Amino acid sequence: MKNPKSVIYLLILFVAGSACSKFRRLERSEDWRLKYEAGQNYFKKKDYYHTAILFESILPIVRGLPEGEKVEFYLAYCQFYQKTYLLASNQFKVFYETYGRSSLSEEAYFMYAYSLYISSPDERLDQKSSVEAMGAMQTFLNQFPGSTFTDKATEVVASCQQKLEKKEFDNANLYLKLKYYQAAVIAFGNFRKTFPDSKYLEEVSYLKVLAQFKLAQQSIYSKQLQRYNETLEYYRELLDSFPNSEYLKEAERFYTTSLNQVNFLKSKNKNS
Repeated sequence: MKNPKSVIYLLILFVAGSACSKFRRLERSEDWRLKYEAGQNYFKKKDYYHTAILFESILPIVRGLPEGEKVEFYLAYCQFYQKTYLLASNQFKVFYETYGRSSLSEEAYFMYAYSLYISSPDERLDQKSSVEAMGAMQTFLNQFPGSTFTDKATEVVASCQQKLEKKEFDNANLYLKLKYYQAAVIAFGNFRKTFPDSKYLEEVSYLKVLAQFKLAQQSIYSKQLQRYNETLEYYRELLDSFPNSEYLKEAERFYTTSLNQVNFLKSKNKNS
C-alpha cells in the first residue's frame, strides 16, 4: 500500500498544477471580459497577486469603459493588500482624480490618505509621509463631512500628530543630550509654539529651564547675566503653567543658583 502522506502530496501537486494551468490559459486569453470576470473572482478569494496580473493586462483595453473604473479601483486595493502602500496611495489618488464623480471616489480619497499613513515609519525616522498623510486626511475630512470614514480619518490625524510631536520632542531632547544647549533652548521653545496642547509640554517647559541654565553656566562672562536672567524667566513660565509640576523641585535648584548668580554678577558689575 502506498504511503497516505505520499498520496496526499501527489494530490496537492495535481491540484496546484491544474490551478496554475488554468490561470496560464486565462493569462494568454485575448478575451478581456473573461479576464475581467476571473479577476473579480480572484479578488473575492483575496488572491490579489493573480487579480493584479489579469487586471493590469486588460487595463489599456478597458480604460474609458464602465469596467475600467472597477479595474483601476481593484488594482489600487491589490497594491494595498500586497503592502506596496506608496504605490497604492498613488493609484488611489489617480483614481480619485480620474473618476471624481464616481460613487467610489470618497473611498478612494480616504484610501489615498490612509495608504500614506500606513507607509509612514515610526517617529525615529523621517516623518515626511506622516505630514503628507495628515494633510491629505484633513482635506478628506473637509471635503467629505459626515463620511462613514470620518472616525477612522480623525484617528489617523491624531496618530500623525502624536508621531510628529514625539519626533520633535526627541529632536529637541537630543540637542540637550549632546550639550548643544542653545539649540536645545530654541528647539524646546519652538515645540511649545507648534504643539501648545501636547502631553509633553510640562516636561518640555522643565527641560527648557535646564537647557538655559546649562547654557548660562558654560557662557562667557559677558553673556552670563542675560542667560541666568532668562533661566529665571523660563522657571517662572514653568511655575505659572504647571504650579503642581513634578519637575518644580529640581527646577527650583536652577532658579536659586541662577538668582544667586544674577545678584553676584550685578554686584560685581556695579563695583567694577
